[in-house]
Amino acid sequence: MNELHLARLIEFLRFPSVSTTPAHQGDMRRCAEWLGAELRAMGLSVEIAPTAGHPVVLACNAHRSERRTVMIYGHYDVQPVDPIALWTTPPFEPRVENGIVYARGATDNKGQILAHVLGMAETIQRAGELPLNVILLIEGEEEIGSPHLEEFLVARRDELRCDVIAISDTGMVAPKVPTFTYGLRGIVTVEVRVSGPATDLHSGIFGGAVANPVTVLARLIATLHDAHGRIVVEGFHDDVTPLQQWERDAWARLPINDAEIQRLTGVPALFGEEGYSAIERTWARPTAEVNGIGGGFQGEGTKTVIAREAFAKLSFRLVPEQRPDQVRAAVERHFKKHCPPSVHLQIDHGHSGEPYLTDPQSAFGLAAQRALRRTFDNDLALIREGGSIPIVNTFKRVLGVETLLLGLALPDCKAHAPNENFPLENFYAGIQLNQALLEELGA
Repeated sequence: MNELHLARLIEFLRFPSVSTTPAHQGDMRRCAEWLGAELRAMGLSVEIAPTAGHPVVLACNAHRSERRTVMIYGHYDVQPVDPIALWTTPPFEPRVENGIVYARGATDNKGQILAHVLGMAETIQRAGELPLNVILLIEGEEEIGSPHLEEFLVARRDELRCDVIAISDTGMVAPKVPTFTYGLRGIVTVEVRVSGPATDLHSGIFGGAVANPVTVLARLIATLHDAHGRIVVEGFHDDVTPLQQWERDAWARLPINDAEIQRLTGVPALFGEEGYSAIERTWARPTAEVNGIGGGFQGEGTKTVIAREAFAKLSFRLVPEQRPDQVRAAVERHFKKHCPPSVHLQIDHGHSGEPYLTDPQSAFGLAAQRALRRTFDNDLALIREGGSIPIVNTFKRVLGVETLLLGLALPDCKAHAPNENFPLENFYAGIQLNQALLEELGA
């Protein structure tokens, strides 16, 4: 264990860099400046580049025209910590226990991106330089959909030209199993608001005479799926690319199955679209999920009212070749079709991102696989992943390059949840992975 590397990680994790909360704007800036200082100390050229939101930390070594250029992307912003009561220890006071560090951002994404930074630092210290041209781009808005990064990429396109991009913001299927992710689901988010009476009403005086917005909203949400969990929105599946048989065969051999996913989630039984395993559903099938719902009286005891309005926040995960604008339009048509005339319906659009799929057997893909095998000395898992990194498609569209997704997170890392964690074994493996990857890509 390198105590200096661990100290750097703990210091990084102490910043409450929550991008979605205006109260943390100063913390975001301080975190970016801390990163910039670390990178300058390595001998890199560094810029804390402003955007309309939170700054981008941009760093590079001295570029030579005869060498390839790789961009390493990560983010220093983190998710909110709610519900705070479920944390064993405060989320921004890192705790190390049994070789695991617990803190918000430990896995997503501070531990993973800092492993790359420290891998580069070790290489520079040992060899005096890196084996190829490197651009580090660490942004502060990934957790809110990277709303200003595309504009930044377009404005700085010439200086950000590269041959390939590497990201460690995905997962491993099991401990010590090197994992190359060649696909990600896309995302569409919406908020649905149903309103009825001009104010909350007495449920005894008016109950039965007016539609209850909470009940209407519940019924609307229930129309999204059939009894077996398949989405029944008209047109939703029109462009879905079916799983290939080699994928189903390869995934069936992985050290993660339905029983393990049931254990990890703690549910009494799994549920989902018929004809697919749990990992097939989460990696390669579209979903519609309610992320939050509210309306009416929420306090202790009883208050007999018909609520004036109710709302739900929903996200839809997309697979190749679904397009966010088409899915959003289909969902909106569906809700309008099923909404009764006794209430008002309002649909607000949130962030979105396209699904991503690349060829794992490309030259760069094979180089990444060699680096993973060198690092973990184990058979490789080729997977898709259920999460979304919208910027990956933006990189492809703006810079014209593919992305290598080399995850270090374990299935029980609890990203976005209380007690987020990252094994130090994976943190140090990430340092080695960076060095192996740069060597393989520079060869």
